[in-house]
Amino acid sequence: MKLLLFSLTICLAATLIYSSNSLGASLNKYITILTAPTFSQSSSNRSSSNIFSLPFTPPSFFRPANMSTPRPIALSFLATSQSEGAGASVRRSIGTPKLRQLSPFLMLDHFTIHPGAGFPDHPHRGQETITYLLSGAVDHEDFAGNAGTIGAGDLQFMTAGRGIMHAEMPNQGFSDNVGMQLWVDLPAKLKKCEPRYRDLRAEEIPTIKVDGGKVTVKVISGQSHGTDSVQELAYTPVWIFDITIAPGGKIQQPLPTGWNAFAYTLQGETTFGEGDGKKTVQKYYNTVFEREGDYVRAEVSPEAGESAQFVLVAGLPLDQKVVQYGPFVLNSQEEVYQAMMDYQTHSNGFERAKDWESKIGKSMVH
Repeated sequence: MKLLLFSLTICLAATLIYSSNSLGASLNKYITILTAPTFSQSSSNRSSSNIFSLPFTPPSFFRPANMSTPRPIALSFLATSQSEGAGASVRRSIGTPKLRQLSPFLMLDHFTIHPGAGFPDHPHRGQETITYLLSGAVDHEDFAGNAGTIGAGDLQFMTAGRGIMHAEMPNQGFSDNVGMQLWVDLPAKLKKCEPRYRDLRAEEIPTIKVDGGKVTVKVISGQSHGTDSVQELAYTPVWIFDITIAPGGKIQQPLPTGWNAFAYTLQGETTFGEGDGKKTVQKYYNTVFEREGDYVRAEVSPEAGESAQFVLVAGLPLDQKVVQYGPFVLNSQEEVYQAMMDYQTHSNGFERAKDWESKIGKSMVH
């Protein structure tokens, strides 16, 4: 039903836009125009719009020689549960009134999908999605014939580019399917690239121990304590770490200068920051850091009754306007209008969407 309503909305919107300027203008209120939150960033830290040699790993001068300055906390807030897709439950933190976006990040969902629910056939244009599965298994299928399954600990990187239509559904062999999905903006010059997928399996991810074995770091993307991860997974430069800290453990994780960063706590209580800026957060809290500083510091009290686990993510800010209408993320309202028309008319990247239905989408309970 939600898919049908979405299709009808797109059809109506496209009709209104191209039949009447006044009616098209009335649709503007439904389109989100996003600008990067300022926090305390300075102009010297803003990324230049001419950085397009992606994918990209920061050279050594991006890494401070002596990690002398911790990143202060900008804000921390609870991700509340809401319904999404068709019967799925998500805790959304980025992409909400509390944090509309954190360039290059557009949305962060901590999702739970039970059998019979999921995310049936739907389109995308202009962004990348990174799906990190924590438990269970999720099937995916798109209109180009790509299909597969990711399991616990696996990641899937999907570039929508000029357009894709796909479905993401729980594998029927599991009762609980839990994970994270992050939407990452594409640089303007890459928004018309061809769509693509890359899977990263759990066994391909380097895992290291620090602080005498009290801290475990899965280096999904980026660099941590002398260990480099697999590269060339996403066009927009992003570092991702899955960090577990036992009681009494601590870590200082360097991050590229000027990148936006956040930590989403999955379990336990984590203390971030140093000195008067320390803050202890519980599970389901997203903690956003200032751009200034060389590293993020995290620790767990020796008196804690359990370990803490969080996902630390950092990304290169994009110096560009963001205009979003549902799954379409472009740089102007005109481009969003064109995306809706292209989807409805099966053109300019959506040709294969005509009459296409996924097989896995039919597994839903009606």
